Amino acid sequence: MLFSKARSVRSGNIKVLFAPLELEQSSKRSLPKVLFIVGKRIVPDAVDRNRIKRLMREAYRREKSVAVACAGKYTGNENGTLGIAFMYIGRTKTIPSQECFRVEVRGLLQSILRASPG
Repeated sequence: MLFSKARSVRSGNIKVLFAPLELEQSSKRSLPKVLFIVGKRIVPDAVDRNRIKRLMREAYRREKSVAVACAGKYTGNENGTLGIAFMYIGRTKTIPSQECFRVEVRGLLQSILRASPG
């Protein structure tokens, strides 16, 4: 459901898909549902894929306050939450640093916050 009606923004190494989602339960979530994707064709080695996912998760954890603001902006009804998918699209052989991921994640979340909900 996220991939069929999602909007996207991208930066150097990460592409973000985001869309409001309807939850089955009647509890409103203040945090978005988040997914981290690193494709096998882009990063063939499993160790490197797992490292990149860990780096993206840590960068997201540090910028979670911006993500909460994004979720608040995009979920208007009681059963809604925001779904966010972080996709690694880097084409370089070296894995970017933690600070590089943090800057990109912060910029992408702020882009989502600036975009119009409609």
